[in-house]
Amino acid sequence: MGFMHRYIRMIDAINYRIGRLVMYGIFVMVGILLWSSISKTFFLPSRWTLEVAQFAMVAYYILGGPYSMQMGSSVRMDLFYAEWSLHRKAQVDAITVLLLIFYLGVLLYGGLGSTAYSLGFWGDQPISYFVGLATGSEEIGRLERSPTAWRPFLWPIKTIMCIGIFLMLLQAIAEFFRDILRLRGQWHDEVSSPQEST
Repeated sequence: MGFMHRYIRMIDAINYRIGRLVMYGIFVMVGILLWSSISKTFFLPSRWTLEVAQFAMVAYYILGGPYSMQMGSSVRMDLFYAEWSLHRKAQVDAITVLLLIFYLGVLLYGGLGSTAYSLGFWGDQPISYFVGLATGSEEIGRLERSPTAWRPFLWPIKTIMCIGIFLMLLQAIAEFFRDILRLRGQWHDEVSSPQEST
């Protein structure tokens, strides 16, 4: 049980800091879209603004997802859930978070495959590609580019997506541990504030 407490505090602290930093990404998106409007009105339209705004939005919500989960800001069906006791909520959450962990694991595997493809690997074992890349036994082939007129490389945003999915997976595991501790009467919500672990 001590491991679960330490794990929850560590993951909460990491995702809290990342989430607080990433929430300022909204200003980056506003700046990009403002420049897009200005350039279309007064100058030649910039080809890069739409895709960079999309990439910024993906980074904003994928890296902010674990923070949202930690703060309990995710969408729920409160019609029944709001009336349940904390013990009943922990029981249901412990089951549903297992489904989320499975889904995130599949999503991460697919994301790693897509990222490996964007780096020029066309095989069927993306994880072995990253191991080979770290040891120097794999060579990067043709880097994948977007099919638009601007044609940016796709590996940076795919890497950010994999990092975000991984952080979400770690946070989901922390939520599972938190529910187990709640069911055992060893976790109280006032303890879970990530500011206390800093």
